[in-house]
Amino acid sequence: MTTTPNMKLPASVQLESRDVSIVIDCSGKTPAVIYFGSKLNKQSPFNMIQLLRTRQEAKCAVVVEAPISLSPSMGEGFTGGPGIELSSHEYHNVWSMGGELRSVKQNNAQEVEFETVDAVRSISLIHRLVLCPETNVLSASTELKNQSHSTINVGYCAAPTIPLPDHITKLMSFEGRWSNEFHRNTVDLFLGAVLRENRKGKTSHDNFPGAVLHDKYTNESQGECYGFHLGWSGNHRTRVELLPEQRTYVQMGELLMPSEVTLQAGQSYQSPTLYCSFSKEGFSQLSNQFHNFVRQHILTPKQQSKARPVHYNTWEGIYFDHNVDTLKGLADRVAKLGVERFVLDDGWFKGRRGDNAGLGDWTVDYEIYPDGLSPIIDHVNELGMEFGIWFEPEMVNPDSDLYRAHPDWVLQTEGNEQLRFRNQLVLDLTRPEVVAYLYKCIDDILREYPTIRYIKWDMNRDINHAGNAIGVPAVSQQTHALYKLIDDLRIAHPDVEIESCSSGGARVDYGVLSHTDRVWTSDSNDALDRLNIQRGCSFFFPSEVMGAHVGPRDCHITGRHISIEMRAAVSFFGHMGLEMDPRELTEHEVTALQQVIALHKKHRSLIHSGNLIRLDTDGNSVDFGIVNEAQTQALYAYNSVTETKRTMPKKYRFQGLNPSTNYRLNLIWPTVLKEYSPSILSQIEGKVFNGQLLSDMGMQLPISFPQTSLIFELTAV
Repeated sequence: MTTTPNMKLPASVQLESRDVSIVIDCSGKTPAVIYFGSKLNKQSPFNMIQLLRTRQEAKCAVVVEAPISLSPSMGEGFTGGPGIELSSHEYHNVWSMGGELRSVKQNNAQEVEFETVDAVRSISLIHRLVLCPETNVLSASTELKNQSHSTINVGYCAAPTIPLPDHITKLMSFEGRWSNEFHRNTVDLFLGAVLRENRKGKTSHDNFPGAVLHDKYTNESQGECYGFHLGWSGNHRTRVELLPEQRTYVQMGELLMPSEVTLQAGQSYQSPTLYCSFSKEGFSQLSNQFHNFVRQHILTPKQQSKARPVHYNTWEGIYFDHNVDTLKGLADRVAKLGVERFVLDDGWFKGRRGDNAGLGDWTVDYEIYPDGLSPIIDHVNELGMEFGIWFEPEMVNPDSDLYRAHPDWVLQTEGNEQLRFRNQLVLDLTRPEVVAYLYKCIDDILREYPTIRYIKWDMNRDINHAGNAIGVPAVSQQTHALYKLIDDLRIAHPDVEIESCSSGGARVDYGVLSHTDRVWTSDSNDALDRLNIQRGCSFFFPSEVMGAHVGPRDCHITGRHISIEMRAAVSFFGHMGLEMDPRELTEHEVTALQQVIALHKKHRSLIHSGNLIRLDTDGNSVDFGIVNEAQTQALYAYNSVTETKRTMPKKYRFQGLNPSTNYRLNLIWPTVLKEYSPSILSQIEGKVFNGQLLSDMGMQLPISFPQTSLIFELTAV
């Protein structure tokens, strides 16, 4: 169905996917979501929904409540968080924009576009909603058009606002810090708003732009829940509000600084895309819907067709201590372990002996590499490995030729001293000459060394003084310029993959992932920390895009000593890699790494395509499984973190299997397990069990030391 301003508007629009229905009311002045949940049957027409929505006039309240429209506004009398905030020196009443629905364009059951026009102020809003038919994920965005003759300042333009049922009373947010990202924090909704704002100029470690709303009975395998993620790599705002009249909504958008976006006559602003989904079968099902959406719509077919190579990254092995012979020796050692990609991290370019100099001077340091990078690249390639390299293009050290030549090329604000942050400043990507310089530097390296197949693209500081060349805040423009720079390089070098890293997980979102190939989940390679970091990240991101490395036995960040078996087991379930000095490995550790890398390669297709089954935990362990779509193959992990308070640990329930299928069960990692006394593990090898019993009855776990990981393989018989 398609309508134009000259046609009668429909009373409602309904979007449908495999398991979800969304109903948008078009009978009022502005469109509003009135149902988002389980797929409606044919006996649930709009007139029934409308009748059941009937509300009465409340005491000491407006006669008719202002709607929670896709962009609720002060012009409609909405007293919650407005989805649109506008101002103008010329046009004083622009702040109270209202609007009236003028057109609805719907070509199928999954896509719709609404145009709402405020004729008094000559402003229009375009809301686009697309519901993926297979994954149940809604993509929603808002476009604001200035059709007046006046200049309008955009204070805020959120993605479409989504109301929630009143039994959804709990909010799970994602927070953390450097080297400890993606921790979950759940609170009960209360009268008022939970407002999270990020002004760090990037997605940030401490405030991921995502949320899960659920009822009090929801867990990993059952219950209703809604997931929301803003696909944006700059500043952002999340508002979850319970209004006095018992209505709840979620609103997310780009957080704009004062005067950051100004629309001249005829100009438009496009919000970032909000991705949201609903599950009535718990958190794991919700996550798998997002994972499948990423696989189908964020990643390209080319990315999905290539197996993710096992990495070796030099950072925690040698840091800035670069030497060609040393690097060749490292390559020799890791190639024998089964590594498929060798990534040369920070320290290869001019003047780079530490983190205090060199950023911006993206030419090979010939004092360290007298013959350029060819000797090490050729050596790596001869060993059968791809070669990757590290850049931090958006930054500059004051101690660099670039800064000495162009001190005005950095973001800054007049009269305010720059804050010190890792000895570096942020380049102003809103200047065309800066972007042209960076493109040429990276392009030159990639053309000089055409077998480079990978870039680790880092960003190691916040943007504290975001003023551009004319003093206007520039985080929004900076982010769009970053996306374009990456895209231009990918077009010129289509065989080069790019990783998004920002001191670990400070720029992990669907926005940057739409332009890159993988994300660096965290700078911490501590296996215990990584269990929770990767678990939190897995709510929105599938395993194949999450970089996960086996770090040194004594973690460089936490100092914790963790066995090779557990470190390997934790990285096994991501985009696996190593980040250590392989010269320090014992004979036992070498053998273990060879075995686990071979095991990862054997099961890589399943790990990077299967459905994730996170298991609810008693706090003593972090447990999960990966099951293929046909439920014929599965891997399950038990990761003991602390010793149980009982004499025996809990039973392990292999949820997510087909209850009517028989499975052969094997312990595939570790190859040798020290036990207090003989357990069931000595009896199960190769035995066949029914899926229903494995799930509902479960298997008794062995008594083991804390920091023990077990990986089980199940194959349908």
